[in-house]
Amino acid sequence: MQAPTGNFHQRVKIAIHDARLQAALAHASGGFARKRAALVAALPEYEALRERARAVKEHVLTNLDGYLERYEAQVIARGGQVHWAADAQAAREIILEICRKADAKTITKGKSMVSEEIAINPALEAAGYQVIETDLGEYIIQLAQEPPSHIIVPAVHKTREQVADLFDAHHRPLGYTRHLTEVGEMVDEARQVLREHYFRADVGITGGNFLIAETGSSIIVTNEGNGDLTQTLARVHIVTTGIERVVPTFDDAVTFLRLLARSATGQETETYTTVSTGPRRADDLDGPQEYHVVLVDNGRSKMLGGAFREMLRCIRCGACLNHCPVYTAIGGHAYGWVYPGPMGSVLTPLINGLQAGYDLPNACTLNGRCQTVCPVKIPLPGLLRELRRQQFETGLTPGLTRLALQAWAALAKRPGLYRQVMRVAIPLLNRIARRRGFLSRLPLAGGWTDSRELPAPQRQTFQQAWSERKGARP
Repeated sequence: MQAPTGNFHQRVKIAIHDARLQAALAHASGGFARKRAALVAALPEYEALRERARAVKEHVLTNLDGYLERYEAQVIARGGQVHWAADAQAAREIILEICRKADAKTITKGKSMVSEEIAINPALEAAGYQVIETDLGEYIIQLAQEPPSHIIVPAVHKTREQVADLFDAHHRPLGYTRHLTEVGEMVDEARQVLREHYFRADVGITGGNFLIAETGSSIIVTNEGNGDLTQTLARVHIVTTGIERVVPTFDDAVTFLRLLARSATGQETETYTTVSTGPRRADDLDGPQEYHVVLVDNGRSKMLGGAFREMLRCIRCGACLNHCPVYTAIGGHAYGWVYPGPMGSVLTPLINGLQAGYDLPNACTLNGRCQTVCPVKIPLPGLLRELRRQQFETGLTPGLTRLALQAWAALAKRPGLYRQVMRVAIPLLNRIARRRGFLSRLPLAGGWTDSRELPAPQRQTFQQAWSERKGARP
């Protein structure tokens, strides 16, 4: 897949002025937010579920080594194998070795963000394997040779017309000659094309939404059933997942499942919730001959003992993306790596380095919506501020930005001076806006008004307005 080109600022500029992308983002993100709000409002115990999920995650993180060892023992007891990958390279090597031993040729894949994180597809393809994504969104972006732009809806940036053109280009050689215009028709055609690959696959790779320590089971949730076919029809099933996805019991997993679909797509539950426990047994009608779990660390252990431990509570629901004004304006590709939005703005610098992900924490408005909708109450704005602080203290913040921040800090620490400056600045900005009520250009901050108007401030500061209001009271 082709990685996004250019630096963050270039990608943002392109995304903001891409009319097709803006239309696709507006259509999708607004729908997810509305559906989530309706289902949350209809569930009286929603806040209690959030608190229980947070508590379970905190308990697991405190005892992570013990639960992982228990999970491994249960997988082995049921005939499976567990592989520990310290980083992305180790994970790739483990999966390649499993495929070599299986004498594989064709590999089907369910949607797995960890597999994107470790870049397994390019490694498998370079080794000569045919890799087929079976999630419809992942299949679409595989045809387009693009990375996912959303962790739940990988092709959210694509319009129906763009998908139809992709199917024309890739399906016509297979004998599908109709130009499709309806979504249902496209889904049916993709299903027909993918079906033969399920039966030919030697290895099926899926993610693991949750790992159950008491039974050694893995759980995946899908809306298409592709995960079931991927993991039951291939001779070898490989689960790729992060070490933080383990939970103690099935009862604990149910708590998260009740939160996951509501937060992700505004559904009461996903269409398919599938539990896998080891390879096929003697009396099973189907299932893989081999069952492997690749547990990926890739920086998670470092998070566990530091200031970003709470990020390991993330269940990858995507709610923070759907409610983020930055993500919904620029889409996922602008972030430059696997994880976009608020959660990606924390994870990318932690996994790839503060410098490599420098722009992401600084692009956040810190409006707090991500924390409000997070089903496991991750304080994302606070984590983003901590990343900014670390960047500043390690000297990564550019000189002019450092001076500006220092000047602002000096002003903010002096209330009297701050009020005097604002008494001049606020009326001045209001006057620049004149009667339009908005600013189409902002001095020294043109990026704020590049693609939108900035509401003009009122004619007086808040303190002035409050003083007048108190003085007018009888």
